[in-house]
Amino acid sequence: MLQENKHIDFYIIGIGNHSEVQLNTEVKQLIQHHSVFSGGKRHYQLVKKHLPENHEWIEISGKMQDVIQQYQTKEQKVVVFASGDPLFFGFGNTLKRLLPSAKLEVLPYFNSIQRLAHKASLNYSDLKSISLHGRRTWKPLDICLMQGEKMIGILTDKEHSPQYIAQRLLTYGYPNYTIYVGEELDGEKERVRQFTLEEASETTDYQLLNCVILIKTSDFIPPRSIADSTFQTLEGRPGMMTKQSIRSLTLQALELWDKKCFWDVGSCTGSIAIEAQLNYPSLQIFAFEKRTECGEIIDNNAKRHHCPGIQVSIGDFFEEDIQEITPPDAVFIGGHGNRLEEMIQKLDSVLLPNGLMVMNTVLEKSFETFQKACLHLDYTVADPIKMSLNDFNTIHLLVAKKN
Repeated sequence: MLQENKHIDFYIIGIGNHSEVQLNTEVKQLIQHHSVFSGGKRHYQLVKKHLPENHEWIEISGKMQDVIQQYQTKEQKVVVFASGDPLFFGFGNTLKRLLPSAKLEVLPYFNSIQRLAHKASLNYSDLKSISLHGRRTWKPLDICLMQGEKMIGILTDKEHSPQYIAQRLLTYGYPNYTIYVGEELDGEKERVRQFTLEEASETTDYQLLNCVILIKTSDFIPPRSIADSTFQTLEGRPGMMTKQSIRSLTLQALELWDKKCFWDVGSCTGSIAIEAQLNYPSLQIFAFEKRTECGEIIDNNAKRHHCPGIQVSIGDFFEEDIQEITPPDAVFIGGHGNRLEEMIQKLDSVLLPNGLMVMNTVLEKSFETFQKACLHLDYTVADPIKMSLNDFNTIHLLVAKKN
């Protein structure tokens, strides 16, 4: 029953993809008592014949700010039509973000991932839902894979199609999923299919409107600490890599559990970046390396160790326009080309307040330069941790915090 005594700015009605829109009695009554409606072009075609004769329609297209400005000129309540569940990666959340003081009442339909589960008779109690739709990143899927989610529901788009999703899982060594694809659900061209990842990766005839559910077929979560012998290294320089035990202590010193963005500068094989990503899947990671051949090495090591998502930049770090990159709150200096002081100053220009700068060194000169440069920048410099893997070299783990 409608609560007219309750202050409402927007009613948001979720509808399905049926050729004949299905509206219950409550929704039909609501429509008859209002005159201002809104939604996408497709929604209008579906509901137009159910609207009062003298109605006004505000189309949701183009810049959202223009749509919001139209809403704000209305003294009447606005009835918005949206797809599925408006609060499931939908327009309801957009309204809450852009008009946080607005009062909403939502009358939802099933979301598309629920409909796929219904039609494929899948128990979705353990479902983890994500959206790749309209996003320029694979990060939500990468996080799910590295965390070993049992069941993943995905809202797709052209760049994140079922074919490309399957290819990504196979590329990074996650063959232990089966994939369900729902196309044009509840529409005239509805199709629900189950594939192996290999089949899905080779299939191209998906309809544009689709969603995906991945179901894990066997348990696998990539190891968080990796044996040195499994990494590809620079030809002729197998020792040029931070060793496993040192990596573990270094990652601990970086305190990545509460960080959002980590830079591995002088990444070489990518070992630090890879273990950081596997241990903290939500972390955004950039790996910088000067040597051209290391681009392929880092890529191979990431794929070998089931680690998608690291953003790699190959080239001279001192020529990099780092102001255009997401600023870090933790940095590891793996190499500096004998320009350590200059590198610290450049990193300081982007490192966020309370961010950590960490480095390992066996050289007294690098030790002294790090301490001096960080103190000069008014960092809090921790007492160095001394480590030794053999009888010859003492490694200093250096940590400085930006105040």
